[in-house]
Amino acid sequence: MAIPAISSYKMPKESNLPKNKVGWKVDPNKSVLLIHDMQQYFIDYYEKDSSLVREMIANIKVIRKQCDELGIPVVYTAQSGNQNPEERALLTDFWGTGLKDDPNITKVIDELAPGKADIVLKKWRYSAFKKSNLLEMMNEQGRDQLIICGVYAHIGCLMTAGEAFMSDIKPFFIADAVADFTQPEHEMAINYVAGRCGAVYSTAQIMDQLKREASAEAELV
Repeated sequence: MAIPAISSYKMPKESNLPKNKVGWKVDPNKSVLLIHDMQQYFIDYYEKDSSLVREMIANIKVIRKQCDELGIPVVYTAQSGNQNPEERALLTDFWGTGLKDDPNITKVIDELAPGKADIVLKKWRYSAFKKSNLLEMMNEQGRDQLIICGVYAHIGCLMTAGEAFMSDIKPFFIADAVADFTQPEHEMAINYVAGRCGAVYSTAQIMDQLKREASAEAELV
C-alpha cells in the first residue's frame, strides 16, 4: 500500500474540538515542540495548493516562532532516503520501500526549515520516540510536555502522543496544526488523544497558554 493522494478538507475548528479529560496547561519551561515529518515527500501527497496544508503550515509557523522566543526546544522528525530494508522492516509491508535518497523530497519543507539550534531526529517508526533519543533528551532537560504538530495525524502524530503518555510525557496535540489523509481520520486522532492520552488544543488556545505563562513568569522576575 502506498500513501494515497490526499484531497483537501476543512480543518477542525476550535468550537468543534473534543472535550479534554485533563486540564493540562503548557509550561514553556517544561515543554518541547515537535514538528513531525514535515518533509516534502509527505506534503507532496496533498493536492497542489491545498488550503488544508496552507493552514497547517501557517499555524505551525506561529507556534514555532513563539517557542523560539520563549526558548522552547524545537525538534523535527525526518525519514532518511534509501532506508536499509532490514531497518525499515515491517513498514515496507504497509507503505513500500519509502523515500528515495533525494534531498528534494527528504528535506523538511522550505517554509519550516530547521534553524541552527533545532534538533532533527532520524525517524524509524510511527512514534518519534522509537529508536531515537527524544525521551532521554527530554528527561535530561527536565521537560515532560510535548507539543505535537505535523503529519499524519492518525499515524505518527497519534502514535507519538500515545508513547509520550506511556513515558510520563504530557502530549499537547494541536488540532489545527496537524493534517491527515481524511477528515474522519483527523477527527479520530484528536478524539482519541483527548479521551485517552493527552490534551487537544487549537493553535489559538496553545498560543494563549504560552503567552500567559511567559507573562506570569516575567512578572516574577
